[in-house]
Order: sequence, then structure tokens, then C-alpha cells
Amino acid sequence: MNRRIVFATNNVHKLQEIRAMIPEGIKLLSLADIGCHADIPETADTLEGNALIKARYVAEHYGMDCFADDTGLEVETLGGAPGVHTARYAGEAHDTEANIDKLLAELADKDNRKARFRTAIALIVQQEEHLFEGILEGEIAPVRRGTDGFGYDPVFIPEGTGKTFAELGSDIKNRISHRALAVNQLIEYINHELS
Repeated sequence: MNRRIVFATNNVHKLQEIRAMIPEGIKLLSLADIGCHADIPETADTLEGNALIKARYVAEHYGMDCFADDTGLEVETLGGAPGVHTARYAGEAHDTEANIDKLLAELADKDNRKARFRTAIALIVQQEEHLFEGILEGEIAPVRRGTDGFGYDPVFIPEGTGKTFAELGSDIKNRISHRALAVNQLIEYINHELS
């Protein structure tokens, strides 16, 4: 099997992460690879909705099989926030350090630090839509720890590890993460349904 599928993202880190998980025989193209430089708005109030907006944009404008993801960090004591606003938690600038600073400040006096990462992937192949979800339970560290990864990796401790994603490193993260869980379902579908 030799399939070309567009991953509707401009996030270089996500692209590298998913390219490392995709098996041979699937050529993963980015938005830049297909000449798409649009800033596709994420205006839905759910992760699934945002993923579908991005995937539908590529399918409609470029006529290619594609998938898109949206990921949210959901903190229990904050009522599921930042959730769909994870990347813009401290403002529209998508400033990772400011996002983490805001999160740590809001949890400073809280005992409950339970959180989960949730990834929704929308796949459109042959004009059919499919959704996949990956959830990873964990908690928020009181301070940044580790230097690997991106986003909230220095403060998210996956359940049962005792270490942040930034301490665990990308090899382990790519095996156990919320995104890996969703991508594995995506790959299984592609391998079994589309081969």
C-alpha cells in the first residue's frame, strides 16, 4: 500500500511526532507540502468540531484524503479548562510559556491537580468522515520539569510514570501519549479498511 494523506497542520512538532508513528507505505503530507497556507479558523466549541473544520477545509479545497487533530488539556479542578482553548489559554499569541504560567498560577492553591490530555482526530477519506479519540490521564506538576517536548510537556505527568512528558522524552511520549492513542486507531483503520 502506498497512500498519500494530508495532515492538516502547520505545527512542526505535531508533524514530526506523527511522522515518527506512521508506518511505511503511508506518505504523510503537511499543509505546506500541498501549498495550503491558509490560517484555517478553529471556531468550534469542541475538539472534534475543530478537527472536522480543518479536515473538511482540505478535503473541499484540495480534494485529498486528509486528517486533522485538535488536542485539549482538561484540568479537573478548573472544570475541564483550558480544554478547547489549550493553545490560546493565555491569549491569542499561542505563547507556550505564558500558557504554562497561567495554568500553574491557577493551580497554585489547589490540592487536586488531576488532568487529562484528549486528542480528537477527524479523518476524511473518499468523502467519508471518521472520528478517533485518545485520552491520557495524569496530573499537573507544581513546577516545570524536563527539557524535551513542546507545549505543556514540562508540567504534564502521565499517570503511573512519576515524570513529566518533558522528562520522559519523545520516544516514550510517542508510544503512550493521547495523540499516539488516537493515531494508532487512525493507522489501524487505514491499514484494515483502506488497504
